[in-house]
Amino acid sequence: MASRYPVNIDLRNRRCLVVGGGSVAARKVGDLLAAEAQVTVVAPTLTGALSELVEAGEVSHLERTYSSSDVAGSEPDAPPRPGSRWWFVVAATDDHDLNRAVAEDCERAATWVNVVTEPDGGPVARPAVHRSGPVTVTVATDGVHPGAAAWLRDRVAGAIEPDHLVLLDLLVEVRRRRPGFRPSWQAVLDSGTLDHIREGRVAEAKERLEACL
Repeated sequence: MASRYPVNIDLRNRRCLVVGGGSVAARKVGDLLAAEAQVTVVAPTLTGALSELVEAGEVSHLERTYSSSDVAGSEPDAPPRPGSRWWFVVAATDDHDLNRAVAEDCERAATWVNVVTEPDGGPVARPAVHRSGPVTVTVATDGVHPGAAAWLRDRVAGAIEPDHLVLLDLLVEVRRRRPGFRPSWQAVLDSGTLDHIREGRVAEAKERLEACL
């Protein structure tokens, strides 16, 4: 298998489609909402959690089964339809054949798609994720085992200490006041800034960080 290209996508205010209305689809919708995407779900029925999101106006609902025409340009030689293109699609039903059909439509439309019933996630895989402040840890195993990805993610996440996050916050603060400030990371570590943070001497840590200039 060819190596995948890891990337973080900014989905804020981007139109995303989730095909399916069950519990897995609900989890996928939650992830997309956390990324501030504009989410539409196409499914004849929804779980209670998804129904609540629709009623609250947080998610749009197409109350029917999926159609190939739902993905812009999915039909051969179809003209583009302004405003109908999705940035990202999730095929989240429990029907393997339907999910594959969605993936094929997205392939024709040059749209990224994640397929929940494929071991490797299909064209776009969703890794195991941990977030702490500005730090995001993701681990993928190319579909070998999602439990292994989650286990490895937790081991990596366990190495992130609260002091590390304080250091990053200080770096953001200093860079706001000094545009273009970007010392080498090794210089930051060698400055003793992190040691000062661990000792509770945050003001002195900030001075050390600024001295890296």
